[in-house]
Amino acid sequence: MVGFNYGTQMSVVPTSWQVVNLLKTQHITSIRLYEANDELMHALAGTGVEVSIGVPNTQLLSVGQSNSSARNWVNRNVIPFLPKTNITSIVVGEEVFTAMPNAALVLLPALNNLYSALEAIKLHKQIKLSTTISPAVILDSFPPSQAFFNKSLNGLMLPLFNFLMQTGSYLMLNVDTYSIYKISSNVISLDYALFKPLSSAEEAVDTNTLLTYTNLFDAVLDSAFYALHRLNFSKLLLVVSATGWPSHSSSPDDPEATTDNASTYNSNLIARIVNNTGTPKHPRMPIDTFIQELFSEDLRAGSAISRQYGLFNATTLLPNYLLHLAGSGQLLSNDTTNHLYCVAKPGIDDDMLQVALDWACGIGKANCSAIQPGMLCYEPDTVANHASYAFDAYYQANGGNSDSCTFEGAAILTTTNPSKFLLNSHSMAI
Repeated sequence: MVGFNYGTQMSVVPTSWQVVNLLKTQHITSIRLYEANDELMHALAGTGVEVSIGVPNTQLLSVGQSNSSARNWVNRNVIPFLPKTNITSIVVGEEVFTAMPNAALVLLPALNNLYSALEAIKLHKQIKLSTTISPAVILDSFPPSQAFFNKSLNGLMLPLFNFLMQTGSYLMLNVDTYSIYKISSNVISLDYALFKPLSSAEEAVDTNTLLTYTNLFDAVLDSAFYALHRLNFSKLLLVVSATGWPSHSSSPDDPEATTDNASTYNSNLIARIVNNTGTPKHPRMPIDTFIQELFSEDLRAGSAISRQYGLFNATTLLPNYLLHLAGSGQLLSNDTTNHLYCVAKPGIDDDMLQVALDWACGIGKANCSAIQPGMLCYEPDTVANHASYAFDAYYQANGGNSDSCTFEGAAILTTTNPSKFLLNSHSMAI
């Protein structure tokens, strides 16, 4: 299963119906909400999309200290939407052991209280309860076979793992590959982090097991598997609660945050998950994975780079970059593997468009012969239509890279062929 995380900490928040329509269009069948969203939950009714709801860290104390608060949370955020909305899990807390260690003491009580609330209404088998952890709680993580959980946390983690096993649930791991790569200070190669092909000399070998690792994602997962095995929890399933790659950055410290790298990482990741590639320790094992994330959250707390993981633009609902998903079925098939086009942005004045048009056909070396007088795409003779043709000619000539569809804010990506715009200058609907 490939799912997508969805948060609303952004300047422009799409309507719930726009989000649901995007999920349908892109054949996305699983979504994880960082916190309950009544309007979106209603909009998801009848779609069949699997929905995971988050209990934010700020609500842990309330839910963990009071059975009645837990019941109220379930009454407010679960019951009103069943059975039409397909709620499959509740994620209680986000990286509590590292993000809010003082709240770790109430994590298990919160899980128990919510479980009791679900059990009272006979939903405890239908809706799983879990929490997310950071790879930072796993020490000595390479080679993976020698990894172990931070022993100072065992007093809290062991009861947590027992709860997850006894309730038939799973542990959720945030695999922040980009951050792990950056922290390594070039010890980890970019190609290794992006799932790119490596020479045998570049591959990493676990000297204890002789298993070969060709990418960072597998190594992080196997370190978690081995750490669980060390505590006798080999049968506890893992779900990747977040992983992805930022597509751009304004900081010179993040040159690897590009649309090409984001496309490479997520395309290769999705192919592995869809094809049940598994890891060296567990080949062919299905690993449910949530990708970070549906839209970039520009108001999200934390580092600037953490706000640049969105696959889609929240304003236009168009992809921020193309993915290459041959063999991955219908997932993300419509607007990411089908052609994107670069056209004149509605509302831009003709003077600005003319400057951009002249640049594209001149310095940009776009092939603009078709919009010359008497040629096929000359009519209708408007700056907007000629600019749309020229912008797209430049964009396609540069490999469909979204960075080549800016023109100082005069252009925008669309899934509609610009030739259609040239047929009717009033038909532009982006």
